[in-house]
Amino acid sequence: MMKRLVYAALVTALVAAAFLMGTGHGRRSAGAANGAAQRQVLYYVDPMNPTHTSDQPGLAPCGMKMEPVYADAAPGASGRGGLAAAPAGSVQVSPAKQQLIGVKLGVVEKKALGHTQRLLGRVVVDETRVYRLNATVNGWITKALPCASGSRVKRHEVLASFYSPDFLSAGQALIFALGSKDRAQATGQDTNLQNSRVTQFNVNVQQYVDALKNLGMGEMQVQEIIANRKLVPSINLTAPTDGVILTRNVSEGLRFEKGTELFRLADLGQVWILADAFENEAHWFKAGQPVTVSLPRQAGVLKATVSQAVPQFDSGSRTLKVRLEADNPDYALKPDMFVDVHVPVTLPETLVVSADAVLDAGQHQTVFVDRGQGVFEPRVVETGRRLGDQVEIVRGLMPGERVVISGNFLLDSESRMKLAAAATRKTEMVDPVCGMTVDPLKAKAKNCVSEYQGQTYYFCMDGCKRTFDDDPAGALKATAEKPADSSAALSHTGSDVRHP
Repeated sequence: MMKRLVYAALVTALVAAAFLMGTGHGRRSAGAANGAAQRQVLYYVDPMNPTHTSDQPGLAPCGMKMEPVYADAAPGASGRGGLAAAPAGSVQVSPAKQQLIGVKLGVVEKKALGHTQRLLGRVVVDETRVYRLNATVNGWITKALPCASGSRVKRHEVLASFYSPDFLSAGQALIFALGSKDRAQATGQDTNLQNSRVTQFNVNVQQYVDALKNLGMGEMQVQEIIANRKLVPSINLTAPTDGVILTRNVSEGLRFEKGTELFRLADLGQVWILADAFENEAHWFKAGQPVTVSLPRQAGVLKATVSQAVPQFDSGSRTLKVRLEADNPDYALKPDMFVDVHVPVTLPETLVVSADAVLDAGQHQTVFVDRGQGVFEPRVVETGRRLGDQVEIVRGLMPGERVVISGNFLLDSESRMKLAAAATRKTEMVDPVCGMTVDPLKAKAKNCVSEYQGQTYYFCMDGCKRTFDDDPAGALKATAEKPADSSAALSHTGSDVRHP
């Protein structure tokens, strides 16, 4: 008996619990249904193709379920807040989806920017420090020393020796002038005439010395002739400065003609650096401005100065060649070397955002502005200079606004899909006879178009067009008087129409 009572009590408790759970579920379902019923469905859209819409739920051609578009979420909908009050193209994303797609926000700031811009530079020889040793007479090489292209040489160092008969007459004239001078001084007379003769001999000696130097004889060999009073067997070709041999065109026994380039040297104690700068970067360089130069994968930096020369435009690379002057005492910089040029750049106080916030479509730039409640508004902005990861905003944003700096590509895709769907619906017309929505292009293809009082009307089928053509005024009057929930149009079918 006791067991039966316990069993009956247990069954009664289970039935009561089931009843209570069913009642709660029914209330929740009714509440959800009421909430859904309160939102008006305008149409259904293919989630993969926003241009494909329908007034009835179902499956899209891709096999996915058609998604409803509500009146308060449609582009251009009116309301007091949320997506309804946002401009066209705005999207609303729940916090869970924001986290899923990685949406991050940044703040629009007004501040002064300091940045070091890095540019690519190439080392070239200073044109004012290039020396060409050209032959001033005809002759041939009698001795070539083992110094080749790239060899470092010292000033007055002998590079080669040559013989030329053109030096004989100039050398003999110098020796004769020296002898005349010696004889005039040996008389020991100190008269005005004697002094005048000695002065004239000195002038003659200097003229012959200059003639030998102009022919290519070095100072040391000229002094050797003056000291020994006899000609030298060959002429030494010496380096005019400390530097590096760029070109060597001599070999023993080589016969050369007047004007032939025998050697080309460069003083690399100071070099030029040509920095590649785009047109919008050229204003960063001011004549005399100090910059720093570094070698890739090498420690230490070198100092350089912006030259007074006007930057030259290179049509091949579409860049400006900005000339820098750098001291190179240790020859660390060699011609044709690539270096990194670091230019300090400071901008006055301006409006900036993260560069990742700007979506550049070429003709316009867009950022997504956070309007709260998960709503993001696409806004066209005008950008200015870019420094590192910051972009100057000339127009379109205000200080303190929050913009999307990550995940904005996905928001942009969603925004474009919504705008495309809205544009498709705006191009549809209503059949004045049956009330169906009609694609104007398809109606024109079927010749279901009529003109009345300067206005064009589109029809879903020939029957509606004939009805309208028989009595246009009556058809328009009947349409105006037809109730909004009329089902007269439900008898028509066609892929180019749908019920409002």
